[in-house]
Amino acid sequence: MSDTFRLKDYLARIGHHGSLAADLATLKALQLAHLEAIPFEALDPLLRRPVNLDSASVQAKLVDSQRGGYCFEQNLLFRSALQAIGFQITGLAGRVRWMSPPDSPLGPKTHMMLRVDLADGAYLADVGFGACLLDAPLQLKTDIEQATAMGTYRLTQSDGLLSLSAKRQDGWRTMYVFDLQPQIQTDYELGNWFTSTNPNIPLTTRLIMERLAGPRRYRLVDRLLSTEARDGEVVAERTLRSPSELSEAMRDTFKVTPPVPVEEIFNKAGG
Repeated sequence: MSDTFRLKDYLARIGHHGSLAADLATLKALQLAHLEAIPFEALDPLLRRPVNLDSASVQAKLVDSQRGGYCFEQNLLFRSALQAIGFQITGLAGRVRWMSPPDSPLGPKTHMMLRVDLADGAYLADVGFGACLLDAPLQLKTDIEQATAMGTYRLTQSDGLLSLSAKRQDGWRTMYVFDLQPQIQTDYELGNWFTSTNPNIPLTTRLIMERLAGPRRYRLVDRLLSTEARDGEVVAERTLRSPSELSEAMRDTFKVTPPVPVEEIFNKAGG
């Protein structure tokens, strides 16, 4: 397979038929379309299947197949699309804090995001944070609340690190911390290997999927399927009781075709 990026195929996959320019309007439109069309899913780490980050493999999985991916795959694909359009992009990496106690030590850099430099300043773009998918780019400005259709976010700075937090029903929750040091492909290869193989990483032991669609956020953690409104408000949830219910959710809610029989996935999804 060729590593050449196929912008036309990518745009068809996400259903974007509008104009293309290296501006904020295009960035917002592409980010939202990407998230609605290509869900976050980490089936391969759960199934102990390799996660390949070369351009051909990422396009074959996320563009040519009815599959999603996790942060490295998602943001590498998004970066390629933006660069093909003419955006100025810098790849960044962060340390995930979503499930970490506030006073716990920082972990390794296991998340990828993008800095996008536009005429009016720098923005943070991220289509791969599967605990709380970010539905719009954020200005790289600290100490201001930034509202999107699906949430409210805030960047703060401390000890040389930027921290991104999301407003939830019970208060602010830190997503990840990062700096503005550019990353290269080998940085992502190392983070990807660690994230997709380490038994202490949730993605290797739990079924996790998420997709944004209109005014709703759909999240599956093991067998619990939740529907959220803005700022994480849970409006519905149910437990999937059988492989057939999981198959229906994957097909209709997350738009994913599983790479193995769904019974295998259901059995790995815990109770």
